[in-house]
Amino acid sequence: MSEIDGITTVAVLGAGTMGHGIAQIAAAAGFTTRLYDVDEPRVGAGLQRIAANLQIGVDKQKITPDARESTLARLTATTDLRAAAAGADLVIEAVPEQLALKHQVLGVAATVASRHAILATNTSSLSIAAIAAPLPEPERVIGAHFFNPVHLMKLLEIVVADATDPQVVDRLRQFGARVGKECITIKDSPGFATSRLGLVIGLEAIRMVEQGVGTPEDIDKAMTLGYGFPLGPLRLTDLVGLDVRLAIAEYLCTALPDGAHFRPPALLRQLVAEGKLGKKSGEGFYRWP
Repeated sequence: MSEIDGITTVAVLGAGTMGHGIAQIAAAAGFTTRLYDVDEPRVGAGLQRIAANLQIGVDKQKITPDARESTLARLTATTDLRAAAAGADLVIEAVPEQLALKHQVLGVAATVASRHAILATNTSSLSIAAIAAPLPEPERVIGAHFFNPVHLMKLLEIVVADATDPQVVDRLRQFGARVGKECITIKDSPGFATSRLGLVIGLEAIRMVEQGVGTPEDIDKAMTLGYGFPLGPLRLTDLVGLDVRLAIAEYLCTALPDGAHFRPPALLRQLVAEGKLGKKSGEGFYRWP
């Protein structure tokens, strides 16, 4: 693969929980940024959340009003996937964890993005090789796993498949540094590093609630006060989404040869079936305003 051009334009595909945050930090770092989602309500909600985050930053004197305005000025939103990705140097897919959907949006983006564009996926557990397989030039595909809330969390987990071009890795690390992230590089394997480690603790915490060992509040305090976790595993599960955690657990349970400890607890399945998905639905292990 020939030398990769510099990154000036970033396309973020998906304006939800992760996508709007990725778009925000890209625009704040000086990149021309396009945010895509399938309809106006989703795009509008993403823009509103970015504006709200920036205003909080101004109110707390973390950023200046001029920085807020310049960030918003570098950001555009669209419901046209091809327009969002056209000529982009870096495409970051942040759609739901469905392999076929990721193939669809990245497949379209690959046909209209810059010839040497990086095609990145924010998946938290799916195989990068499997995402890349049907795409033209799979060596351009790489994992760019950000964490919620994106504008506050410092980690970027870069996930590298066997086919990923080393230049793509280098350029994504440069991008990560530019947007203020500490980067780790992980080999493509089910659950990567962060999902495997975080999920096994989260699932065990759910089993403890299920077995009556303690309340969600007390189990979370065991980890925040006893082990210095910034957030308890059950509150984190509410923020990530119980449905998201269930899907990842089901995947890892079958994808890993020793995956039995990722078998989803009955309580997790029950709460998801009841529509108690965490913060986004107003209730999970906690009630949310």
